[in-house]
Amino acid sequence: MTLSIATTSVPGDPAAKLSAIAEAGFDGIELFEQDFTCFDGTAEDFSQLVVDHDLKIVALQPFENLEGLEGSLRRKSFDRLERKFDLMKALRTDLLLVSSSTHAEATGDPEKLSADLAELADRAAKRNLRVAYMALPWARYIRTETEALDVIRAIDSPNLGLGINSVFTLADGSRPARIKDVPGDRVFHVQLSDAPAVDMDLRHLAQHFRLLPGQGDLNLAGFVRIIARNGYSGAWSLDGINEVRPQSGAKAIANDGYRSMVNLLNRVGRREPDVTFDIPTLPERVYTSGFEFIEFAAGEKDAEALTALLSSLCFRMERRHVSKSVELWRQGAVNIVVNTEQEGFAHSAYVQHGPTVCDMGLRVADAATTVARASALGTPVFSQPVGTGELDIPAIRGVGGNVVHFIDEKSDLHRVWDIEFNPVAATVATQPAGLRRIDHIAQTMKYEEMQSWLLYYTSTFQMKKSPIVDVADPSGIVHSQAIESPEGEVRLNLNGAETGRTFAGAFLTDQRGAGVQHIAFLTDDIFETSAQLAASGFQRLTISPNYYADLQTAFGLEDAFVEKLKHWNILYDRSGDGEYFQIYSVPIFDGFFFEIVERRNGYDGYGARNAPIRLAAQMKYKGTAEKLGS
Repeated sequence: MTLSIATTSVPGDPAAKLSAIAEAGFDGIELFEQDFTCFDGTAEDFSQLVVDHDLKIVALQPFENLEGLEGSLRRKSFDRLERKFDLMKALRTDLLLVSSSTHAEATGDPEKLSADLAELADRAAKRNLRVAYMALPWARYIRTETEALDVIRAIDSPNLGLGINSVFTLADGSRPARIKDVPGDRVFHVQLSDAPAVDMDLRHLAQHFRLLPGQGDLNLAGFVRIIARNGYSGAWSLDGINEVRPQSGAKAIANDGYRSMVNLLNRVGRREPDVTFDIPTLPERVYTSGFEFIEFAAGEKDAEALTALLSSLCFRMERRHVSKSVELWRQGAVNIVVNTEQEGFAHSAYVQHGPTVCDMGLRVADAATTVARASALGTPVFSQPVGTGELDIPAIRGVGGNVVHFIDEKSDLHRVWDIEFNPVAATVATQPAGLRRIDHIAQTMKYEEMQSWLLYYTSTFQMKKSPIVDVADPSGIVHSQAIESPEGEVRLNLNGAETGRTFAGAFLTDQRGAGVQHIAFLTDDIFETSAQLAASGFQRLTISPNYYADLQTAFGLEDAFVEKLKHWNILYDRSGDGEYFQIYSVPIFDGFFFEIVERRNGYDGYGARNAPIRLAAQMKYKGTAEKLGS
């Protein structure tokens, strides 16, 4: 079996495309002819370049508007076909993708259409070539796989088969069962791409909004399962063009494409033991049961500001590393690590980004297996020298080059705080504020990176995604997508910034790259926690009084309740019977901040309607702070 990718999916010149595709792990390419015409060399030269990258051309495309024409138009169409066959021979590929005609002058006479496709098959046979005929949903006459298959069966040539594209089959709302009667030996080529579930003209959607498998909403697993079960043995080709959503460079797209394909085929293979795809064997997607720790890299003065804020949140410094300048601050099940070492990864992160979250630890059943799956999907493994008495905790690279460590109970990893840290005697009695655990973490990145990191998380871990929400910042739009583990133990918000003028965009600029911008802690009683935080000197974000008047109108809240929210600068949201409460710290470190939340009656959102209010308050605070600083 061959894993291939359409050259249209990867940006750059032909040589750069081939290099990125080969390095990602693909076996072949589906060559878009324009990528050859842009090449400065002969077809033989291009073919050799493909071979030099240990790849093969599994198909050439496109060929359009062949069937249904008459007179000189028909003659010219078949002349084009012969020249295309000549090129295929020079390129050393034997499969041509021919799409059903959209030509305005094409006839719908079934006999003429069948005769033209029969001649197509005969000419291919004389050249020892094959043709995959693909029905376009917007074609003049042949618009579905079923219609195309009927003609192919009637012609009954070993040189003419069916081409299938997942978007053409599924994006109109059809289920994979639509192709359940398509025999695998009649299928010559399969293109895989995903798409969002939106009400849009199918041609526009297919031409501009295709995504990598796992980034959209189509049932690709069911689609692949049926085709494979029916006996298809050809290439699986990634066809993920997206002209609207910003994209990363060639290497990133190729790597993401390979990750998406292997993840998809692995999912199907696990549920279909009789189907083999000849791909790396992967452990199951990993269940994450919570955040074990969050680690900050900081200089001494930054650490003072951070620990002062943690103290005001009623955290207590409980342990200190046995040999390093690293402290553990704790409240409830929240472990915050403050690292001020002058060497090692944390220090490098501090030099590059300033004070920042450089590491997070996730609880998993098997840390080594987690890293094995991530590595097989192309994620770089992280390691650094381990000191005497320290644990070698499995880890991978994450957003912005930061690190994700994995803690399990199969080994001594879960005893890291006892093994590597010494207890610190309490000098002041600190009453906890009721912060039980980390509710969610928000990572800010460039908008064009969002889909890549979404795929990183959902292909490695058991996580479900929510629809993207566009948040109105006073200076632009921020795109936010939430993902979470099945029971909500690990929740992440991926926030994509398009402009440096937004609060999120400014964070990217100041931090010199993507990273964690805020951490939300969960409490069971927001008002009790709020009172405790007020007593400990916690500086919270001030919310406009106008917000509370609007809130009362929106939800019909009682006056006393609204006044209570207003007194404590608490934001509120409701969905059905569920209620959500939010308090924000003032920002530190060029835009980082903490949040305290309470969820009631199964509320599972993030207070999206409050985001513009929070952003406006943060921008106002930032402007005031800058004026005072000047």
